[in-house]
Amino acid sequence: MHTLPLTLVVMTYNEAKNIARCLDSVPFAAEKVVIDSGSTDDTVAIAQAHGARVVRQDWLGFGPQRNFATTQAGNDWILALDADEYLTPALAGEIAAKLPALMAGDTCAVWLRRATIYMGAPMRFYLPSMGEKMARLYHRDRARWADVRVHESLRFDGPAVTFQARFNHENNPSLPEKQIKVLRYAELKCRDWLEKDKPVRMWQTPFVFALAFLKDYLFRLAFLDGWRGYAIAQTAASYAVYKRMRYYEMRRNPASIESGAAALHRHGIDR
Repeated sequence: MHTLPLTLVVMTYNEAKNIARCLDSVPFAAEKVVIDSGSTDDTVAIAQAHGARVVRQDWLGFGPQRNFATTQAGNDWILALDADEYLTPALAGEIAAKLPALMAGDTCAVWLRRATIYMGAPMRFYLPSMGEKMARLYHRDRARWADVRVHESLRFDGPAVTFQARFNHENNPSLPEKQIKVLRYAELKCRDWLEKDKPVRMWQTPFVFALAFLKDYLFRLAFLDGWRGYAIAQTAASYAVYKRMRYYEMRRNPASIESGAAALHRHGIDR
């Protein structure tokens, strides 16, 4: 496959088990850049062995870290993947075939479809896991990541296209890893809420759990994936409740902000 003037950018922290697969899935990228926030495993060595240039950068938050990564690219067109994501051969072929024409125009970004592998197998019916559209391929002068600590999205105001083939997401190989991510994401989201002085509204919490569970389990068809679908819906609903309880605690007892951050740091969950 011929190379394109495209930079693959991947953010990492202790991703030794995933990074090679991610990098190797993009054979057409003229440049591969890994932004590492202090890995203590073999992530850096493996990334370099698989053709990536590694840039070390302390963790800034998801949005700021992605925007920093954009500045490190040597090409205007950027493909942003997480280390636990990788292109399918079909999507690699579609990008290689269609991107040259887009590069000659004024396209801002490309929507890619992401499929999820959960508990060791692809989800078959749960809608967000069957082809969730995500803007991950973009021109760096026409798009920018939102400067938020978590749940970042690509912002652009101009033409975009959608590719049909999918890329895969190896979503949290185990439930303990998922729970660690829940703690991390909730803490980051609560910090954003603090800065915005968002009202607490704890009275909504019981309804939030029920509505979040029903949204995923029924309306997004998680129930058709059996007990794996139940686990996804329950975890999502629990996350929606936990982050509200944690935010209430931060506002009720400000000392818990630093003590909680210190506890997460001791267990390596603060990146």
